[in-house]
Amino acid sequence: MFRGFSQTESMTPDDPLTAFMQMLRVERNASGRTLEAYGQDLAELRLFAARPLTALSEADIGAFFEHLSARGLAASTLQRKRSAVRQFYRFCVFEGELEADPSRKIPAAKKARPLPKILSRAEIEALIAAADARDAHQAIRLQCLIEIAYASGMRISEIVSLRLDSVQKDPAFLIIRGKGGVERLVPLNPSARAAIKDYLDIRPLFLGAKDKANPYLFASRGAAGHLTRRRVGQLLDEAALEAGIDPARVSPHVLRHAFATHLLEGGADLRVVQTLLGHADISTTQVYTHVAGERLKAVVETHHPLSRRKGVS
Repeated sequence: MFRGFSQTESMTPDDPLTAFMQMLRVERNASGRTLEAYGQDLAELRLFAARPLTALSEADIGAFFEHLSARGLAASTLQRKRSAVRQFYRFCVFEGELEADPSRKIPAAKKARPLPKILSRAEIEALIAAADARDAHQAIRLQCLIEIAYASGMRISEIVSLRLDSVQKDPAFLIIRGKGGVERLVPLNPSARAAIKDYLDIRPLFLGAKDKANPYLFASRGAAGHLTRRRVGQLLDEAALEAGIDPARVSPHVLRHAFATHLLEGGADLRVVQTLLGHADISTTQVYTHVAGERLKAVVETHHPLSRRKGVS
């Protein structure tokens, strides 16, 4: 007896559902947990429709999954229920119980895209200040890296591979070749430009005697010729600890997230942010609207006078 079925609803040997569960157990060697879960899922469908499973239409099954979605179930749970229903009806068609599969149009459950980690403006400032705790030359280089990342929203791979000649004339914009070889303009604010100037003065200190012709802005004596993404991540972890920020919340990509979110919070157009980030699809950029919206909501709820009145939620 599978959970989800009462004694009065017990499955008979000729019931397609009984045969389906036996097939899962014998032919597919399904685990007890899988059998229990599928039995519950199919029982839930039958209870919802109040009719035998083999009598249900596409509309019945569609209504069931709309009901499940409205309950806010996790995408993984919805996907399991979809799998149970789809496999049952395919089995019924294969066994000749049904001529057509009424579940074939059930859409796959979409997993929610996780929201990106974000640093506040104050935390960005603290990170830059913490970089100053390193020895003078290392501090200037790390501050330059952070300033460029936060000012431009560039990917860390794009930053570490920047060419020296791209910044020597103090440009307000850089031309970057991103994913797929697509070029885009990225901005450099006055703070980032000042940080680059300071770094260029001491850049030769990071070069060996034979490296004077190194073409990269963030030159390194390593095999790549420039700082690696891993090394930048390590430097940021150290700065985060110095700033009192959990290193798990800090990475080169988090600086890109902060750039996008803070722009949207400041009123920037989503299409502009999409262009600056180099996203081919605006749906990729839209995740930042959720982050910015939640942050703005939290600020209002925390600081607006009306929100602090008793009885006001």
